[in-house]
Amino acid sequence: MEKFQIGIQQIMTETQNMEDASMQSGDIPSILALAYRKFREGELEGGIRELEKGFEIDFEHREVVFALKCAQYWKDRLDTSRTLEGDFERAEYLISQWKAFPTFYRKLGSLSEMCTSSLKRLVFQTCLGLYEGLYSAHTGSKDADLFLRIGRCHKALGSYDNALKYLSTANGMKREESEILGELADCYALVNEMQLSKVFFREAFFLNPQGVDLALLESEMILRLISKLEEFGFAHPYLAEWIPVYGVLFGVFNVKRELRSIEYGKLRQGIYMLEMELREHPEKKDLLVPRLLNRYFWLIDHYLSTKEEKSKIDEVLLKIKHIHPSIYEQYTK
Repeated sequence: MEKFQIGIQQIMTETQNMEDASMQSGDIPSILALAYRKFREGELEGGIRELEKGFEIDFEHREVVFALKCAQYWKDRLDTSRTLEGDFERAEYLISQWKAFPTFYRKLGSLSEMCTSSLKRLVFQTCLGLYEGLYSAHTGSKDADLFLRIGRCHKALGSYDNALKYLSTANGMKREESEILGELADCYALVNEMQLSKVFFREAFFLNPQGVDLALLESEMILRLISKLEEFGFAHPYLAEWIPVYGVLFGVFNVKRELRSIEYGKLRQGIYMLEMELREHPEKKDLLVPRLLNRYFWLIDHYLSTKEEKSKIDEVLLKIKHIHPSIYEQYTK
């Protein structure tokens, strides 16, 4: 009888322990939610302390482990940023580390978008404060590069109206800057102004594909295009050069505009220079061929809009066929 009672007690104790463990595990979602809230509010170390509580409850919980590693990544980098001289340098360093962050967290084998999005707010809110401090310190002096960066931070934080205001101002001060045009295009896509977005993306990738910071683009339209090109095997820096080519082929960059006479002259001159360079330096074809293709597309669009003779269009099509038969087939089918 005594042995039977001891057995019952053991079972009850084990059951209670299991219930306690279950209750503790049930606290983890609350712990994670609180940690992420602290991240969003800029309290990185407070969020880490919450995650450590979750780690004590279940040290194998995948999201807790993932979040702790990501938080430590940013603690190290924020600590490093404080050793740098100058707010601009601190902000630029943090932005550069944000661009490297996906490579880090994808290696962890787990992903929490709640975690990464809350850390994104922490990082870009920090950078915004640094950039705005510089703007205030210079009594509101107008600097296109600074406005670009303030606008980019607002975009990352979801404050699209403010982002468009600063980016448009930057564009007005520094015309034909592909980095600014790319950010404007991205922001217009995020507010569903697709016509404007396509116009600005096409302009940005015509002027200088390498100037568009692909790592900071967020709109689904452009991310899908980039993802597709990565599937095709394109990698940096060549990937950026092919974006406008496949943007036309896939119907993404389908908003065209008529060129002014001075732009038409520059386009013809640019094509001639690229053709010469390709003949003299065939080893650079990986960069030059997509640049030429993009310009041929623009030239054909111009001929169509101005109702030029078909023979002129056929001449350009023949050039496309010569330098890239596969693109010619896709373009003409």
